Amino acid sequence: MVCDDELVKQCLSGDEHAFRRIIDKYKAYVFAIILNFVKDHNEVENIAQETFLQIYRSLPQYRFESLKSWIGKIATTKAIDWKRSNAKRFCEETVVDIESMSNEGNKEYKTPEEIFIQKENKNRIDKICKNIPEIYSNVIIKFYFEGKSYQEIASETGTSLKTIESRLYRGRHLFKEKWREDR
Repeated sequence: MVCDDELVKQCLSGDEHAFRRIIDKYKAYVFAIILNFVKDHNEVENIAQETFLQIYRSLPQYRFESLKSWIGKIATTKAIDWKRSNAKRFCEETVVDIESMSNEGNKEYKTPEEIFIQKENKNRIDKICKNIPEIYSNVIIKFYFEGKSYQEIASETGTSLKTIESRLYRGRHLFKEKWREDR
């Protein structure tokens, strides 16, 4: 069996079969690493492909130390990057969902389907708000559904503006987690 350093040298000299052997050897290892961060198997497959693409592109920078450790670092970085970008996107989608649902009542005419969806969303929001600590749900309700500013909420509750910002931030995070669990 050819050692890792020899496989890398073969890859660098243009041997595509050598890279295929690297993939075969480390595919399970890369999947295991990514699964620690991402539970969606379709996404794990995509991230693994991106990982091996990055490995291939980065082979000229490989220092011939431990190929397994080097591959593990790349896989971990790819998984963390995916998790970060996905978390940002999900957070933005959740905030948009909360904001759009809070504005649904402003429309004059609604179809029966829209009324049903609005009622379902309201029930879901009420359920989620009951399952997060009251200090967070109160701020979410006042900000998104009562349309109050941070300053108005701070005055009503007798707390500082920074506390309201913090509670809204944490509340959105908890809301997002519960929303995801409730799907």
